[in-house]
Amino acid sequence: MSRPVQAVDLLIEARWIVPVEPSGLVLENHAVVVDQGRIVELLPQSEVADRFAPRSRNCLEQHVLLPGFVNLHTHAAMTLLRGLADDRPLMQWLQDHVWPAEAQHVSASFVHDGTLLACAEMLRGGITCFNDMYFFPGAAAEAVLAAGMRAAIGLIAVDFPSNYAADADDYLAKGLAVRDQLLDEPLLSFCLAPHAPYTVGERSFAQVLTLAEQIELPVHLHLHETAQEIEDSLQRFGRRPIERLRRLGLLGPGLIAVHAVHLDAHEMELLAEHGCSVAHCPSSNLKLASGIAPISRLSDRGVNIGLGTDGAASNNRLDLFQEMRLAALLAKAQSGRADAIDAHRALHMATLGGARALGLDAGIGSIVAGKFADLCAVNLADVALAPCYDPVSHLTYAVGREHVSDVWVAGRRRVENRQLVENNETGLIKLALLWQNKIRP
Repeated sequence: MSRPVQAVDLLIEARWIVPVEPSGLVLENHAVVVDQGRIVELLPQSEVADRFAPRSRNCLEQHVLLPGFVNLHTHAAMTLLRGLADDRPLMQWLQDHVWPAEAQHVSASFVHDGTLLACAEMLRGGITCFNDMYFFPGAAAEAVLAAGMRAAIGLIAVDFPSNYAADADDYLAKGLAVRDQLLDEPLLSFCLAPHAPYTVGERSFAQVLTLAEQIELPVHLHLHETAQEIEDSLQRFGRRPIERLRRLGLLGPGLIAVHAVHLDAHEMELLAEHGCSVAHCPSSNLKLASGIAPISRLSDRGVNIGLGTDGAASNNRLDLFQEMRLAALLAKAQSGRADAIDAHRALHMATLGGARALGLDAGIGSIVAGKFADLCAVNLADVALAPCYDPVSHLTYAVGREHVSDVWVAGRRRVENRQLVENNETGLIKLALLWQNKIRP
């Protein structure tokens, strides 16, 4: 006896589907069935008619369908500072340019508008979820919800005052209030975000650890980004930053170490042993001359790795296609092995690796029944992409974000035929120009 045909919300048929999980798999002429925002099934197109009756159907005859990207580290609102002070080393860039600009201009409206602009850029590039770290997290969350994408909102903590908070206690209290207010929003999750070991003291780290254990939040911080950071830590604390965090009890499966450029073999083993994740930001590391993170050696040790863009002020793009390509190429050059980070591994970092670091891998990061339908379609019908022998190779080495045609978040289309569905792009450009006129030195 045949089964009744099931009514569902959405069917997406594609020339290729790369589910990411299981690793290495590429499916041809398959379809993703979506209902109530979640993936119901992934099956051959020939089997759809007998089993499902979709209310909406999308046929992507020249496309590859993949999970939406997860941007594991960014400062979304800093999109309004894109290109403000380029070609300077990190501490000079921060102390002489970025921090003074932030002191003068950062407000709830700055964060809302900058985050909304960043969401537009990320969605058009296939990013459906990002991990943020910035001031006024409530304003960032409001912009994320307006854009209709997913985000892990960082509850920032530093030991110096800002326009947002007076001290670490104030930062954490305000951040926790935002979390409590938005806890039921399905597109939002939260991280504790102590900025870095050089801006957060022992007492503040102890508070972060207590909160992380009590409410089970990941901890997201810059770590071992520059050689100077390590030298300063040795002079100030008598130990390197990772050892300092180990003694404080902060190394663990919930720790997301951003950058992790300057690591010795023992520190790599510590990250692996404690189940930490690394947010690899190759473009930012190169642009600020911070160095090249030892990603292939971390990967060989089993460390979970995701990809981040960092903020648009230090990249200057929120583009994970660029980060995938750079991550793979730099790992090959650094290790002397052409297979050090292959195309499938780079794609894993941009999707499931980031989701796993955030503790969201049960819901996003791969095309698996039961997960949210956070999806990205890439059109390979472009003379610059012909011929295509391997779509995953193309995604890592040939495709650009301009080839993203459609994006869905929890089954709702957010980009259609390269255009944002929710926000007017002309209006966003005008908004950016208004802020540029305020900020211009």
